[in-house]
Amino acid sequence: MNPMVEVRNVTKRFGDFVALDNVSLTIGEGEFMTFLGPSGCGKTTCLRLISGFEQPTTGQILIGGQDVSNDPPYKRNVNQVFQSYALFPHLTVRENIEFGLRMKKMSSARIKELVDWDIAVTSLQGMEDRKPAQLSGGQRQRVALARAIVCEPKVLLLDEPLSALDAKLRTQMRTELKNLQKRLGITFIFVTHDQEEALSMSDRIAVMNKGRIEQVGTAAEIYHYPRTEFVAGFIGETNIVEAEVLESRDGKLLCRLEGGVELWIAGSGTVPGSKMLVSLRPEKIHLHRQPPAGAENIFRGRITSEVFKGAVDDLTLVTDGGLELGALMANEGESGPEFHEGEQVWCTVHPRDISLLTREP
Repeated sequence: MNPMVEVRNVTKRFGDFVALDNVSLTIGEGEFMTFLGPSGCGKTTCLRLISGFEQPTTGQILIGGQDVSNDPPYKRNVNQVFQSYALFPHLTVRENIEFGLRMKKMSSARIKELVDWDIAVTSLQGMEDRKPAQLSGGQRQRVALARAIVCEPKVLLLDEPLSALDAKLRTQMRTELKNLQKRLGITFIFVTHDQEEALSMSDRIAVMNKGRIEQVGTAAEIYHYPRTEFVAGFIGETNIVEAEVLESRDGKLLCRLEGGVELWIAGSGTVPGSKMLVSLRPEKIHLHRQPPAGAENIFRGRITSEVFKGAVDDLTLVTDGGLELGALMANEGESGPEFHEGEQVWCTVHPRDISLLTREP
């Protein structure tokens, strides 16, 4: 995949505040990349640097191999969809979409050709003469997208564009956005604090925290193999537990967790006696009424609470040594969950399903 956007050792300061701290990232041509993180992590600042609304204090921004670090937005072949949509209220749908093309002084015939195609691609047929106030939130979202893509940018930047929609419409628009990106082949850079949005839409995710990128990877890599304490805690539910390495053998580490639970974890290069953190997803803990034969990691616990959540039951386990862990169990039938509060159970977890974490500084 050819690089489309390159962020090279970029730092951005606002006075004494460091919004981005020596960030480097390469985004491929036609890729759907998401910047994910909490408020104030630097994701919108990074987007504004790519768009040209901010310039880096140090470092470079390249688009299509060209250094655009100091170029204004109109000199970059990018376009942006804002959280508020920023539609012109006095213009119709068609006039909103045409606006950028008219600024480029295209011929009327070419404008009509591009806008007709754009309206079809974004499913706005029949709404061309309406004004923004006459549209639903999802329809206004489509108009903002149509206006952004009609100018055929190399890169489309989306700054939390779904946050104003209700939950059902937001889910629908995720699918539409991803399908649109696949059809167009444009590089999308999407900013969100919503982990579900990021996991369901992205080719890759850059998880950001305190002005730095903590981890870049596919949704599966980020979720199943978090590298840092922050990423593990921010993406989904997990148990983060203190552990000490007891032994290293054949690509696995024997670790003693809080409460005395000893588990084999996939990993190497860590010497016995080392202290670390491990992440264990609740759905990776499997429950049994009898200790299963042949399992590498077995420990005993008692279910101390049970919360019904429809498709799953949210359980709290306490091990014999007092370690509290969250676990999830699927509800597969009308009879409800198989295990209940107060029961003693045997728990197993595969060594590959436990992640070693870098501790927060």
